[in-house]
Amino acid sequence: MNSPTTARDSSSPTRIVARSSMTDWIRACGLSGLAGMKIDKEELRRRLSMPQYLRLAMLDSIKKKDVDGGDEHFRSRSSDYDGTVPQSPIVVFINSRSGGRHGPVLKERLQQLISEEQVFDLLDVKPHEFVRYGLACLEKWGNNGDICAKETRRNIRVVVAGGDGTVGWVLGCLGELHQKGRDPVPPVAVIPLGTGNDLSRSYGWGGSFPFAWKSAIKRTLHQATTGPICRLDSWHVVLQMPGGEVIDPPHSLKATEDCHFDQTLEIDGGIPDKVNCYEGVFYNYFSIGMDAQVAYGFHHLRNEKPYLAQGPITNKIIYSSYSCTQGWFLTPCVSDPSLRGLKNILRIYIKKARCSEWEQIPVPRSVRAIVALNLHNYGSGRNPWGKLKPEYLEKRGFVEAHADDGLLEIFGLKQGWHASFVMVELISAKHIAQASSIRLEIRGGEWKDAFMQMDGEPWKQPMSSDYLTFLEIKRVPYQSLMINRE
Repeated sequence: MNSPTTARDSSSPTRIVARSSMTDWIRACGLSGLAGMKIDKEELRRRLSMPQYLRLAMLDSIKKKDVDGGDEHFRSRSSDYDGTVPQSPIVVFINSRSGGRHGPVLKERLQQLISEEQVFDLLDVKPHEFVRYGLACLEKWGNNGDICAKETRRNIRVVVAGGDGTVGWVLGCLGELHQKGRDPVPPVAVIPLGTGNDLSRSYGWGGSFPFAWKSAIKRTLHQATTGPICRLDSWHVVLQMPGGEVIDPPHSLKATEDCHFDQTLEIDGGIPDKVNCYEGVFYNYFSIGMDAQVAYGFHHLRNEKPYLAQGPITNKIIYSSYSCTQGWFLTPCVSDPSLRGLKNILRIYIKKARCSEWEQIPVPRSVRAIVALNLHNYGSGRNPWGKLKPEYLEKRGFVEAHADDGLLEIFGLKQGWHASFVMVELISAKHIAQASSIRLEIRGGEWKDAFMQMDGEPWKQPMSSDYLTFLEIKRVPYQSLMINRE
């Protein structure tokens, strides 16, 4: 969780510790590390830019959604091309709607520093299109003997300018390369443009968009080409709910025809004739309960009144204010069952490390939100699991948490005051378990809906009083690759 392992040497972990917001601010402003090092713009462009014929061939293949769409650029390659292979080829995906007013300006700056064809606005080019057509174009011509295409494909790295959701989207699409054996998989660096930016923080890229951004972007691109590569677990989620119920799933959750659950755990109760199935992947956390309900309300408010979302600081102020309106701090004073503990609706089963048997674990009566966490950063850089002492780890049967250890840390949050103390790291969250697999069984009653979220993307989950809703989490068999700024 807090120490991804360098991909080049899995036996030598690269420690990444939780940072204070002040440290993040210093890093983002470029006041440490390479701040004193002048990076020449033209030299940077020479290292990052692909030859024009490769850029145009890749872009045409993407636009035409055809691997052969850029062939004419290879056939009509200019005689002026001297055969130079780019030293550190990079492509950038930017969510131009993120980062408040900075998105469009940042896009233009990146195009100036690299090339227009190597900077993809996610409104126009989707990551899976880049994987299926852009990279495939390079692979095809590399196999046909074009040395530049072959070396560019082998060395290419990806930078994502956006929030955690955008980074996860790109990582998920790059996962197609693992599934189809199309190695190597490009590693990913981050320019943080979101609100929480927990993935970005975990790999040293900071928690906010720097105000001295013009010089910081050059340093970021340079570090994206030189930083060590680390491994990151990703987690597959399967959701089965009774048919007839309707949800508005987040981007990370897709409808599927079949649900494949672990058959070694018997299902308590009947299964309806018709079920709806969804699946998706998360990289940082999954949660159920009040924190997801607050996130759901905030996202809807932001979508209905986009003028309120002018940047990360404004978003955090609105988010904090909104949480106070959802009963998070007033549980003892209300009788609404929807504001009580998750014990009323939830059963949790887990598989522990190196164990094939499912084990039911109790849901603490006081807990109103349960989080399964992969990284040490949650809620804009907080570390709710805490830095646990060896004696405590041994007593609870836990191990030190890492981002590539195949385990999720499961913890609970009580009422708002408890959550507030956890978020300022005065106390740790309520530790529940570490697990390699998780099964949630949810049944309604007085509760009509539950709220869930994956990596900051929330949704309202309807519940049936007659049938269970199932959610199972398992580790994806391959790991994603991240570039560590350190």
